[in-house]
Amino acid sequence: MEDEKKNPSDRLRGIICIITSAFCFALMSTFLRLSGDLPTTQKAFFRNLVALFFSLIMLKKQHIPLKPHDKKNIPALLIRSSCGLIGILGNFYAVDYLVLSDASMLNKMSPFFAVLFSFLFLKEKLTLFQGLTIAAAFTGSLFVIKPTAGVFSSLPALAGFAGGVGAGAAYAAVRYAGSRGEKGAFIVAFFSGFSTIFFLPFLIFDYHPMTTEQLIFLLCAGLSAAFGQITITAAYTYAPAKEISVYDYTQLIFTTLIGFIIFGDVPDVYSFIGYAIIVGAAVASFLHVRKSA
Repeated sequence: MEDEKKNPSDRLRGIICIITSAFCFALMSTFLRLSGDLPTTQKAFFRNLVALFFSLIMLKKQHIPLKPHDKKNIPALLIRSSCGLIGILGNFYAVDYLVLSDASMLNKMSPFFAVLFSFLFLKEKLTLFQGLTIAAAFTGSLFVIKPTAGVFSSLPALAGFAGGVGAGAAYAAVRYAGSRGEKGAFIVAFFSGFSTIFFLPFLIFDYHPMTTEQLIFLLCAGLSAAFGQITITAAYTYAPAKEISVYDYTQLIFTTLIGFIIFGDVPDVYSFIGYAIIVGAAVASFLHVRKSA
């Protein structure tokens, strides 16, 4: 596409944003685990409530009006919010009931679906090299998370898979809305408000008392998610999914490092093989894009 050739700096911004978002979402997962045994909907409510307040502050700071840039973008915003809601519910439910590595693997299907939906609905071309680097990164992620043979044998596993599909569709919708003038902060605010309203009845009728420590962890999870949402939204408005989605796999590396520091988890040799494949795919993708630009 012509705009891709004219703006190589946008690709770099997209790469930086998506790596930053990967780190933020790794922090979010850590805080969610530290928050203990609470309903999935309650965790999701606080996650999105904090993101809503943060995005509203960003809107005011950047002097962005609290309305769509174009009314024609409202369907895309609704699709982004609905699919993002499926992504959150599926991922949180899978984390609560599956082995964490299986839940992570299912969530990491989202870049594949982001590329697929961008190809099908946004008509963004996908080269063989770009497809191979994404496939290589996913292969590396399997070395890291080592999913079990029965990963698709239960409702939580299917929910996690649906979450990955939903997240991928949401990112494609972000790309569409962003390319048509919608600011990243408004896209995040729209989704956060949409999901907060959705989860509010669950909080009212199924509220579980929390300790001060649990509340702090949930607020930290929400703050991390807010930064993650803003940066990943910016990433997909800067560049197509086919060129930057591979960098989303750095979240696996961040999660493993944080797990070692906080929980004492020690990666095995297969994890290090996975790190090498993921980093290699990311570097190859970056060099290829730079050469093309």
